[in-house]
Amino acid sequence: MDRQNRTIVVFGATGRQGGAVARHLASEGWRVRGVSRNPAGARAQALRDVGVEMVQADMGDRSSLDRTLEGAYGVFSVQNYWMYGYGPEIRQGINVADAAHAAGIQHLVYSSVGGAERNTGVSHFESKWRIEQRIRELELPATIVRPVFFMENLLGWVHHDPENNLWTMRMPMPPDRPLQMIAVTDIGGFVALVFDDAGRFRGEALELAGDEVSMSQAARMISQHLGEPVEYAEMPMDEHRAQSPESADMFAWFIRAGYQADIAALRQMYPPLLTFGEWLDRVGFADRLRERQVDRSRA
Repeated sequence: MDRQNRTIVVFGATGRQGGAVARHLASEGWRVRGVSRNPAGARAQALRDVGVEMVQADMGDRSSLDRTLEGAYGVFSVQNYWMYGYGPEIRQGINVADAAHAAGIQHLVYSSVGGAERNTGVSHFESKWRIEQRIRELELPATIVRPVFFMENLLGWVHHDPENNLWTMRMPMPPDRPLQMIAVTDIGGFVALVFDDAGRFRGEALELAGDEVSMSQAARMISQHLGEPVEYAEMPMDEHRAQSPESADMFAWFIRAGYQADIAALRQMYPPLLTFGEWLDRVGFADRLRERQVDRSRA
């Protein structure tokens, strides 16, 4: 594969998934054109520092996409439901697919979500399924990756009670219900693998996970990593639904159905795939928790 003379356009380059993809591709010698609505920000500069060309475009503006894709070989497409909502996410994803088709892109990799094809009834899964359908209608040379729950998301569910000096992990999941998870960096690694072996992966859909643990297991592992007790407490679903109906729908689906990635097969494809314990060490999860504790105490 001629990487140095082929450009891959990475949408959402300053986000979590896009940033991981851009870094992996750049480290493996691809020419990477990162797309951001704010290419002058600190995250964009950090990508420039590793050789990524940064450009400005808006996935809601089709004309800006046509300019951005000129001369490109491949495209990585990802949208943010939580920032824009159901309808705008679909429009953005379809705009990227249509622009890729018009530009004659030779390989589109679209990041959907695990279970998108299984009629989940969860809005931010169904929106991605709509985008997948459009990619197929266009008969694009494409690969769909469907990541599961991000390990990074757990940072927001672990809290410290300074009065009692207690750590608690509280989520709307039964303590012993397993949940498949993936480290965001591994999404970037898989996407780089897919671009590098295009003939093998075009036309495929891959549900991506790196580990499967229950929340009580996760709390014990975080406790070991932190060196302090972390108690798991199941949050009532009605309480969480009052906070976020969409997130509650997702957790309800986790409980009744859940992800179905073949983790053993994925690890054969991509041996660096991180387990949850390896990820805790890799990202310095304990340090990040303590930094957040200090930040809150100063607020």
